[in-house]
Amino acid sequence: MRLGRPRSRSRSRGRSSSPATSPGTRPTGWSACSSCAPDAIAPAAILTPASRLARGRETVVATRITTRGGGGSLGIGLGVVFVVALLFIVFAIFGSFTQVGVGEVGIVKHFGAIDPAHPDVFDPGIHTKVPFRDDVVIFDTRIQKEQVNASAASKDGVTITSIIAINFHIDASKAPLILQNIGPNYKDRIIDQQIQQAFKDVTAQYAGLELIQKREEVASRAKATLKDKLIPYYIIVDEFTIPNYEFPKEFNDAILATQVANQQNLQAKQLQEKARTEAETALIVAQGQANAQKAQATTLTPEYLQLQAIQKWNGQLPVYLTPNTPLPFVGAVPIPAR
Repeated sequence: MRLGRPRSRSRSRGRSSSPATSPGTRPTGWSACSSCAPDAIAPAAILTPASRLARGRETVVATRITTRGGGGSLGIGLGVVFVVALLFIVFAIFGSFTQVGVGEVGIVKHFGAIDPAHPDVFDPGIHTKVPFRDDVVIFDTRIQKEQVNASAASKDGVTITSIIAINFHIDASKAPLILQNIGPNYKDRIIDQQIQQAFKDVTAQYAGLELIQKREEVASRAKATLKDKLIPYYIIVDEFTIPNYEFPKEFNDAILATQVANQQNLQAKQLQEKARTEAETALIVAQGQANAQKAQATTLTPEYLQLQAIQKWNGQLPVYLTPNTPLPFVGAVPIPAR
């Protein structure tokens, strides 16, 4: 019993079902364009079923690889977003606190602005603030030191340079106004400039030599002048010192010559004073001696002389007496010679 047709017949029938073509003729249903000839058909159009199955598998594998790559990029993006969010939270937490040290005040600015009527001022300690909105500017309220190289001219036109040192402090209650009107660099903008001006105002009232001779007076007047100039800026001057002056060489030489002449004049005056004193002393001594002799002349009576002799006598009588020898007795008469 046969279960199927012989293969030879099937193959032959398959071949017989196809239209017969000869070389150089086109199958039925093909277009007449030359580009659509069997030789010009794309390889994909004439793939066998096995080739098409292999091509489908390659497409599925490529799709899976593409899908896996997209999932990796998405994971990296989520990781970056997470790290950025974490950093933002950390900065926000640490940015919520600020510390003000001892001897300082903190002025709070909201979005860079200050409310002059009701400013926020932080005392020493730890305080909270709103991150990315509040900014705290620290002001030192302790006594500070500032040095300035100042130059000016004296009343007689001598150029003077000096290093001026001051001690000062700010009014802590006025720190917001200082920040608003001047800024944190008030030393450079106000103090240094006013020191220069105060030094010029005072030195112009003295000659060059007077500045040396009256250094303390000049410093005192300069301090008072600087105080008046800094009061409108809420800055208080505690000390004002002028350590030294620097003059031109010509002026220094003139001062040296003057000092030498003054020293010589002083020495001459001292010699004159010494001679005058010695002359006056000698005159006084001579007058004293003359007065003493005059007094003695008026008091040398015989009785006084006899009294002096008695006071000086030791109580012993002479053993031998020569003629005309005076005797230490009142009213005694010398023995006349024989």
